[in-house]
Order: sequence, then structure tokens, then C-alpha cells
Amino acid sequence: MSETKLTRRGFMKLSGLGMVAMTLPDRLGMDAYPFATPTEYYLYVGSYTSAGGEGITLCRLSMATGILQKVAVTRNVSEPSFLAMDHKGRYLYAVNELYSYQGTSSGAVSAFAVNPTTRALTLINQRASLGAGPCFVSVDANDKFVMVANYSGGNVSVFPIQSNGGLGASTDTKQFQGSGPHPNQNGPHAHQIVTDAANQYALAADLGTDKVMIYRFDGALGKLNATTPASFSTPAGAGPRHFAFHPSGKFVFVINELNSTLLSLAYDGTRGTLTQVQGISTLPAGYTGTSYCAEVRVSPDGRFVYGSNRGHDSIVVFAVDSLGRLTLVQHVSTQGLWPRDFILDPTGTYLLVANQKSHSIVSFKRDATTGKLTALGTSLGVTAPTSLLVAQTPV
Repeated sequence: MSETKLTRRGFMKLSGLGMVAMTLPDRLGMDAYPFATPTEYYLYVGSYTSAGGEGITLCRLSMATGILQKVAVTRNVSEPSFLAMDHKGRYLYAVNELYSYQGTSSGAVSAFAVNPTTRALTLINQRASLGAGPCFVSVDANDKFVMVANYSGGNVSVFPIQSNGGLGASTDTKQFQGSGPHPNQNGPHAHQIVTDAANQYALAADLGTDKVMIYRFDGALGKLNATTPASFSTPAGAGPRHFAFHPSGKFVFVINELNSTLLSLAYDGTRGTLTQVQGISTLPAGYTGTSYCAEVRVSPDGRFVYGSNRGHDSIVVFAVDSLGRLTLVQHVSTQGLWPRDFILDPTGTYLLVANQKSHSIVSFKRDATTGKLTALGTSLGVTAPTSLLVAQTPV
């Protein structure tokens, strides 16, 4: 994944997962935080511990100011590079982006219980991810299964959620095959897997083969079943990384890492098909530098789509109309280097960017009418941040 080789595949000797401990700042006691007020949201931050990250950092976002404050850190978690949470906010899941786990060529996925008062994380259990270099985790729409994309393994795996929030033995694994024309496409590289809102289909992005795989999801058994067509093909060498569903469920927006483009696709949730509406560059006209896309998000009202450019170090803003067509609105500097992830709060008031290489999370105010972003001039220092997760539901 371009320069992410240095963090993802460059630490292939890492193995094993330590015991987990939540550490609160000494200057603040457990009773010092007014948790779960209507004016605040809580944010979990994943990181590359091999690059100095502390683990999983818990932050508090003020909805009055957009300022982030560090609350606590879950330490001794190896490479928690991507995070997900069940829809009730009871459990958090993290991939451990390792290349050797318990003597096998695999990473791991960890399940944590979320303390309803302090938001501290307690490890429940861990499972081998069944592929090397897991880079993405999600929870299905019915909170019954966890899905993992293994980048180096080139496959996706499904795990049942047990009654205590822990993970059971895998119910399914799908191995991708093939390669692409770009040097970073020497084999399949699964990068994301997510179910649609109806939990009927699961889509999976394969950066290595320029495909978005389509499976009919069996929500009772946790099985990924073949469909016709089996996939949607992006342009050769595009490298589909992540995608986001429109709130209406009618469109899917795919961001391509290797050619810095965004695809708008019409989604038929009855048949499980994708049809291209438009493809558009995420970079300014005339830009000739090296850049790689990372994340894509849709505003809660469905009127705007946002994408991140690593190298150009910007967030691109597009307006989207009722037909799924995109119109460029803005490019805005992320005020840092290598924006690996960003996220909107549930109200769409703020956009937060994790600048991996400058070790910062920067806050932007979002104009709900125009979609434009304005940097607030504030940032929070977090070493090697890679994933942002807002706890949307009070626990």
C-alpha cells in the first residue's frame, strides 16, 4: 500500500499480543469525567504500536468547541490499526495488524468489553484473523458477526459474536485470487468488508485485483455466499481501498488508493449489484506529486462525500445529487502528514482527521449547507494514529 508497506508489511517480525491495561492520566480521577452528556462524544483512536503508538486511545470531543481531550489509553495491544463497535456501544473490536500470531502466518482480532461508566476497555478474547496483516474490521448490521479483511493474506473472514461479546471460531473465510498492473498489486489485498443496512449483502474491496466482491450474507450462519455477478471491477490499477454507503442505501462510493479517484456506484440492494454512475479525481487539476487515497465518508444528511489524500495531505469535498453525481466543492489541507483516517461526528458538525505521520488529530468545523471544512486551529497529539471510531450510542 505504497508507503504503508513500511508500517504494514515492514513489521513482519511482530508477533504475540500482550495483556491489556487501561491507564488514566494521574492528574484526573475516575470521578472527574462527566461521561455521556448530550454535549460530548467519545472517540477511540487506533494506532501502530510498532511506530510508537500507545495502543487504543480514548478521547472526549466537545460539541461546543470541537476540541479533543485525551481521557485514557488501553496499552499493551499490538498494532490495533482499525477499530469497530457494535451498534449498542457495548463491545469494541480491533484488528491486530500482525504477520505472525501463535506460530501461524496470521494477524489477530481482539474483542473488548466497554465499561458503561468510564468507557475503559477490558479484553474479552482474541482470535487469529486467518490471514496476515489484517487491516479492517466491521460488525454486521444485526450485531451478530464480526468481519475482518486481511490485507497481506488476501482474504476476508467472519466470526460470530458470543453472548459476552467475545469472538467464536470463524464461520467463513473467502480467499481472493489474482493481481493487477500496479507494483502494489502483486496479489490479492483485501482492504474492507461491510454488510449493507439490510444485512442481505456483504461487499469487500480487493485493492490487489481491482474488484469489489459481492456476497449474499447469511446472517444466521455467518456465511458469505456467491452471487451473480460475483464482483464489480474498477479501472485497472485503481486499487479500491474503502467504500461508504449513502444513507439512502442507493449508492456506494468507492475510493481508489492507487489512482486517486472516487467512484459513485448505484447500488441495487435487492439484487446486490453495483453500476457505475461516475468516476472523478480526488486531486486538484494539475497536481503531479505522489499521493494515495485512504478513507471515504458520507455526511449524515447524504449531501456530501469526503475523501482523504495521503501525499497531497488533503480532504476533498464533493456534493452529491439525487442521481449520485459528484461535484467538486473543496480541497482543504489536513494540517498534517498522511491523513490515514478521518471521521464525522454523528451530527455532522465536526470532521476529525488522523494524520499518521505527523502524529496528530486535527478538528474541522463543517458547514452543513455548503459542506465546506474550516480548520479550528486545534489538534491533539497522538502517536501514529490510524483509525478513528466515534461511540455513537451512550452505553
